[in-house]
Amino acid sequence: MSENSPTPPVVSDGAPQPVTVSDESPSTDARRIGPAFRTSHPLASGPVVQPAPTVDGFVETFLGELNYGQGTLLSQSTLNDQYLALARTVRRYLMADWLETGARRRHAQQKTVGYLSAEYLLGRQLGNNLLATNLQDVAEEAMRRCGIDIATLRAQEVEPGLGNGGLGRLAACFVDSLATMDVPTIGYGIRYEYGIFRQTFEDDRQVELPDSWLSLGSPWEFPHPERQVLVGFGGSTETSTAADGTQHTRWVPDWTVLGMPYHYMVPGFRNGVVNTLRLWSARATHAFDLQIFNAGDYTQAVRAQTFAENISKVLYPEDSTPQGKELRLQQQYFFVACSLHDFIDNTLPADFDLHRLPERIVFQLNDTHPVIAIPELMRILVDRKGFAWDEAWEVTQRCFAYTCHTLLPEALEVWSVELLGRLLPRHLEIIYRINEEFLEQVREAFPGDEMRVRRMSVIAEHPERSVRMAYLATVAGAKVNGVAELHSQLLRDKVLPDFSQLWPEKFTNVTNGVTPRRFVRLANRRLSELLTDTIGEGWVTDLDRLRELEPYADDASFREEFRRVKRENKERLYRLLAVRDGLRLPQEAMLDVMVKRLHEYKRQTLKLLHIVSLYDDLVSGRVAPEEMTPRTVVFGAKAAPGYHLAKEIIFLVNSVAGVVNADPRVQGLLSVAFPANYNVTLAEKLIPAADLSEQISLAGKEASGTGNMKFALNGALTIGTDDGANVEIRRLVGDENFFLFGMTEPEVERRRAAGYTPAEVYETTPALRRTIDLVASGHFTGGDRQAVAPVVDNLLHEDAFMALADFSSYLEAQSRVDAAYADPEAWTRSAILNVARSGFFSSDRSMRDYLERIWHS
Repeated sequence: MSENSPTPPVVSDGAPQPVTVSDESPSTDARRIGPAFRTSHPLASGPVVQPAPTVDGFVETFLGELNYGQGTLLSQSTLNDQYLALARTVRRYLMADWLETGARRRHAQQKTVGYLSAEYLLGRQLGNNLLATNLQDVAEEAMRRCGIDIATLRAQEVEPGLGNGGLGRLAACFVDSLATMDVPTIGYGIRYEYGIFRQTFEDDRQVELPDSWLSLGSPWEFPHPERQVLVGFGGSTETSTAADGTQHTRWVPDWTVLGMPYHYMVPGFRNGVVNTLRLWSARATHAFDLQIFNAGDYTQAVRAQTFAENISKVLYPEDSTPQGKELRLQQQYFFVACSLHDFIDNTLPADFDLHRLPERIVFQLNDTHPVIAIPELMRILVDRKGFAWDEAWEVTQRCFAYTCHTLLPEALEVWSVELLGRLLPRHLEIIYRINEEFLEQVREAFPGDEMRVRRMSVIAEHPERSVRMAYLATVAGAKVNGVAELHSQLLRDKVLPDFSQLWPEKFTNVTNGVTPRRFVRLANRRLSELLTDTIGEGWVTDLDRLRELEPYADDASFREEFRRVKRENKERLYRLLAVRDGLRLPQEAMLDVMVKRLHEYKRQTLKLLHIVSLYDDLVSGRVAPEEMTPRTVVFGAKAAPGYHLAKEIIFLVNSVAGVVNADPRVQGLLSVAFPANYNVTLAEKLIPAADLSEQISLAGKEASGTGNMKFALNGALTIGTDDGANVEIRRLVGDENFFLFGMTEPEVERRRAAGYTPAEVYETTPALRRTIDLVASGHFTGGDRQAVAPVVDNLLHEDAFMALADFSSYLEAQSRVDAAYADPEAWTRSAILNVARSGFFSSDRSMRDYLERIWHS
């Protein structure tokens, strides 16, 4: 169709509807579609030209999507029709930049970051894409003209829960920053049909429901069945000898699946750059057997389809069973095999010399989940491309870098040799050879030290013969990094000390960061406007500019504006929780927030003991009501379905909340809320409203944390241990603006070595004893002592993460919190300085560090 060709009418109702025409386009006929994107020729392969957006043009495109995309009239459309049409309208404004970015990348043949992550917690896309394209005001006015409240359509979107927590949120922040910085990047992951479960509570206990995020359509994805990749599993290997004496190995899988890519656009912030996130969905190679179906065995006829699609069915299947473990390994190999083959076979030019592969790609391994990519690349180069082993290994070592996200030994993945050999026999052979040659290096570097050789072996012998994936990543990776200064030090000194002694140059640190676009500019519009009015717009892509805010901490009028922002954010949150969860929270209380994955090391139990102690002090009369700083505590957390103790902690928190909130003696002074199904969408409302951020993990256990950064950037003060990125937050914001408590990591180790006995702490700490006794009595569970026994017994007899040891120090720090909050001017000054001094925690800075220290090294 040429530019002069008539365009079909857009029908908003049974008859054409008048739309106000702006001065920018006085001749616009709102009943006609003006093409959103034009090329010089319908088959043009060059850049796509996009006209400047106008309200009238947006209305036309929206109505066109509603009519011709959804097949409905405006007057008959549902909310979901309207949301999908709006999303596709915004998508069209992004697509020109996406196509242009892709064409530019292909032409330039630049080095690309292949970010391999099993998790991406992207959050809702509509608001983020409106922000990236600077279309918020245009879209809002366009929807108003159509009689639609855009906030209602925003709420219609279901966020893709393709992650479990911080790892997935971090991956989403990183790909956002890479696009904003115009770094060629492809994010690779899994398109789980069901993401992290939807959490509800029944009788105060967590119940997991399927997260059917695709049920109403996903307008942000582009399926590409023509780019499917064949992935094998099981079978055996065959080795043959060529005439020149060289041996060649071929893997003959027992069964195969297809990986179908779905592309998502990752826009940079108003810079015309749109990168790609490529998520893989499993499909059967032969999905349907007509002969079996015609014979009447309908279930068997689709068995292959069901079996294959299980691989991408659910995020992190519960792995306490052998079947669950096998499915997890299938997921991990499936997505990295698809990703490597996609880049090598579909992205690189057909004549590309793979000896130069490190010049074109660096694969960043986001934790141990994608590490099986290392033997897969070796298999491609040696078995398929005919490389000699040594030249393939040289290429592979330059193509991978590994980020470790944990200090917990149980979180460093191991796979049994039996399972790996049965599922991926060729990969196990490759791992064995990698390990043999590596151990020879160790023997050469440390002659006679066979104990060191055993410690460093990629193959563990006990408790069962297994492959240590973190060791494999360290052996093969060009760089290994931790995610905060303390974590990186402990990674070198305690987790991988033998490796850091052998290869000190491999180890580096990149402290995590968060994207200021989503977690300040989008989530906290009121604060963003205040920042922009005060220091200008540039902070959104240069967060170091927040330092310009420091002098305003001493400006009384600015402090009042800052308090107004916090107050309005609280009101917004309370309205949401009233509708969403039926929670009614006091308006004037300090908002004390602890949101993160439910795990013992994060010590939600310590926060709970503090709440019970406050409650007991009030109802016993030890503390008079006028002496109490009113406080609302909000938890947000999901427990892994198989993590029994974590689920018992959730039950106890909800039980305590029920009693505390119903007791008239503490009304207006103490309340507890645990809204179900904490996710990115709720975080965007909760974090801007918080006064106090709880970062209370046992020192030496939290790798970094990113919630701590988000709270500080949004004006909450932190109470925390010297753990993870808390160390850097405290150093930057100042001791006087941070509430430090608890043992340091060396103190933890000394106390553990001396023989930590939690029962002794209980016996010798009266406030702690009163608190635990009140819980153990069944006071919060209708007299049922057995209901609280799992948590109480664990605290008294195990307390692996020393909540009791830090209890007194924590209460003392909370007393300092109360005193500080009683002085609104001083508290506000500290909150402003937290914002001003936290610019370091931008994911843009993290990406610059990766580029400098890892990807371009």
